[in-house]
Amino acid sequence: MTKFEKSSGNVFRDLGFADAGEMLAKAELARQIGKLIKRKGLSQEEAAALLKIDQPKVSALLNGRLTAFSTERLRRFLKALGQDVRIVVQPGPRSRAAQIKVAAE
Repeated sequence: MTKFEKSSGNVFRDLGFADAGEMLAKAELARQIGKLIKRKGLSQEEAAALLKIDQPKVSALLNGRLTAFSTERLRRFLKALGQDVRIVVQPGPRSRAAQIKVAAE
């Protein structure tokens, strides 16, 4: 019989990472950057010029290798791609740990 476990909603938390909230936020920011690069029809070289990084870093970003990128840097990339970035601080329920969420319109 296959055993299932209910997700917490954060795969990084489910895998036991201490900085799961930050990792999930970075992954979502990177996903949005990738969507914008694709929507704009940019090559990796064109994206690199726009983001002021080299092409291998764009490749790493688009392939989810995010250790070299802070959330602040990812937010700057979104701004360079013409996006407003909004941070919302609000109280969370006591029943769970504090979390970081990224919402896209």
